[in-house]
Amino acid sequence: MTEPAALQKLLTWLSPAFPVGAFAWSAGLETAIASRTVSDSNTLEHWLRGALTHGGIRTDAIFLAHAFRIEVDAAALNEAADLYLALTPASERRAETLTTGDSFAIAAAAWPSDVFTRLPSPCPYPIAVGAVAAAHRIDLPDTLISFPTAAIHSQVSVAVRLVPLGQTAGLKVMAALEPQIAALAAFAATATLDDLGTIAYAADIAQMRHETLGTRIFRS
Repeated sequence: MTEPAALQKLLTWLSPAFPVGAFAWSAGLETAIASRTVSDSNTLEHWLRGALTHGGIRTDAIFLAHAFRIEVDAAALNEAADLYLALTPASERRAETLTTGDSFAIAAAAWPSDVFTRLPSPCPYPIAVGAVAAAHRIDLPDTLISFPTAAIHSQVSVAVRLVPLGQTAGLKVMAALEPQIAALAAFAATATLDDLGTIAYAADIAQMRHETLGTRIFRS
């Protein structure tokens, strides 16, 4: 289990208050809401469940775990970053992961570690989180629960503002997805890059279409 001092770091790093700017991005959810694909709590839960089981959050969890295991190897981290970006389907999604990843590395440097000299530049967000968590001896299962939980909370926040959903409805979606998050964390803990692969085409297209969305509040 993660030691209390290390757990404090993890809770801080994945808090909405940590300055990575995640609030500015929707990962294509804004497009899905604009098209009414996501229009209530049920359709939001369905959309997010797809991201956890077949989409970008699943991919992020696999790369996070991989980066966690190779954090002492700068060359391997760079190779992982290149592969991650090659698999990123939309330009705004690429901008999102690099902006938040670099912001995470800058902010997390308040906790000194030599890992920051090994991170790719620019660095995708899940690779930054995985490598930094490993360097600070934070338990991988704890990190794999926390990262997708934070991602789901951020997405629900988008929907609460844009659908709009009530706060209670948003919290019910978060609660409903907890078993799926736990299943993803358990899977990613032993997954390898050979397990990569998604079929979340609607989410990929939504991310691409966001570039031409007439009225936009979010950057992706």
